[in-house]
Amino acid sequence: MFAVILVGGVGTRLRPLTTTTPKPLLPLGQRTILEWLLTHLARGGVTDAVLALGFKPEPFLRAFPDAMCAGIRLQYAIEDTPLDTAGAIGFAARSVGLHERGETFVVANGDIITDLSVATLVAQHHDNVRAGALATIHLTPVDDPSQFGVVEHDERGKVNGFVEKPVPGNPASRHVNAGTYVFEASVLAVLPGDAPSSVERATFPELVRRDALFALPTNDYWLDAGRPATYLRGNLDLVGGVRRDRDEAIHASARIDAQAQVVNSVVGAGAHVAAGAKVIDSVVFPGATVGEHASVTASAVMGDVAAGAVIRDTLLGVG
Repeated sequence: MFAVILVGGVGTRLRPLTTTTPKPLLPLGQRTILEWLLTHLARGGVTDAVLALGFKPEPFLRAFPDAMCAGIRLQYAIEDTPLDTAGAIGFAARSVGLHERGETFVVANGDIITDLSVATLVAQHHDNVRAGALATIHLTPVDDPSQFGVVEHDERGKVNGFVEKPVPGNPASRHVNAGTYVFEASVLAVLPGDAPSSVERATFPELVRRDALFALPTNDYWLDAGRPATYLRGNLDLVGGVRRDRDEAIHASARIDAQAQVVNSVVGAGAHVAAGAKVIDSVVFPGATVGEHASVTASAVMGDVAAGAVIRDTLLGVG
């Protein structure tokens, strides 16, 4: 089974980390966000994936020199101009011949962190196809739907419509689009691939009009890693036992001085935390340095922290 993975975003909210590294290639525990996503897709039966690339494609090519990850064969579709979500899906799917193969395929946003069972979503989609579905989307509940566009659906899961940022207090739904979909190849007829178009604003409403969009709500762990707070939370949840998966907090090659203090944090390969330094609720990137008696709290450190510096609620880039 093929997957199309949307990884072409600029990642503005995570600058300066994303100035040099695309958001899906930022660390999540001791891997990257994209490596964890591919691992989950592989568990769900995905064997091949095409990365829909735009901004900074070169780091992706370097990250996977043998075009493999988690047992998944990788291909690349590089946009000349930004195509938005629907355009990117259509372009990438056609680049690997999915419009001709006629196969069901998965679509995933490359900056989503979730414990969703992809196999369960695919199985539900196959059931939905018998009721006329051309696409099934994963939904997740949120505490404050007024900050999102919510998805209204009936008891069978058929989507009836979307409400953008409903009035607080009495929303028709608490479920929002969670960024993982299963499409029939025929959906490509409404995914042009040669011009900018939004899957959320154009494709899904058209499928609703055709009574062909279904949804699977779940309570699986989910977050959008595109903001500083959620990016940090995604890392700390992974090493803190909140997730089904778990990763090592401190890489075996990291050097932590005996007089340093590291609490509830991720420290990457080859990183160095010097004597007297404190790292609390933070992510220290591979190869980064926290100098003597420096303090890093609730931050992500890609570059080097000078001796005695105090870093709090900060994204620290290279240099």
